[in-house]
Amino acid sequence: MGFSKEEKTRRILRGFKTVFFLITMVISFLVFSAPVFFVIADTLLPTALLSASIPPSSSSLLKTLYSHFSNYDFRYSLIDIPLISIIRSAVIICVYSFCDGPKLSRGPYLGITMICSVSSLIFVSLKASFVFNSSKEGSAMEAALFICSLGFAIAHMIVAYRTSCRERRKLLVYKIDIEAISACKNGFPRYQKILQDERVK
Repeated sequence: MGFSKEEKTRRILRGFKTVFFLITMVISFLVFSAPVFFVIADTLLPTALLSASIPPSSSSLLKTLYSHFSNYDFRYSLIDIPLISIIRSAVIICVYSFCDGPKLSRGPYLGITMICSVSSLIFVSLKASFVFNSSKEGSAMEAALFICSLGFAIAHMIVAYRTSCRERRKLLVYKIDIEAISACKNGFPRYQKILQDERVK
């Protein structure tokens, strides 16, 4: 049984509306839950890049990790780059989850995020200078790993600053509302008293 042109048009419009609604939901999630999104991405992406840069071997994952840690050298090893990202993300998400509106607007979240991001930026930049100067030619995966870690450190700072500004605006609006309610509560009895005085006169 075929559909008429009007029914097909309605179905197409309904499909476009559904897709638009889903895209809007995803964008709103990324905007309002940006710290959570960047923490997840910062945890997964550097680890995936490191695993892609490691040549495949017959040994198990635990043995491979153990060999990387046992043969660790700051000038050559890359195992610490995703480890730094995981530690940075864990600290940021813990502070973010324990902070409410006033603490997000100014204080622990913004300060600790800045400290973690700047310290990881210094560490990764210093390590990049050793790695690429010693090996002369770094692979594309190694370069992507360093760029990814540096990019997420900067992204964490930007997101923390924007979140702080957004919460500060919310608190400002809330403060204005509270002051308006207080003024109304204090003003209405006076108004009622004036009306009573006028009626008595």
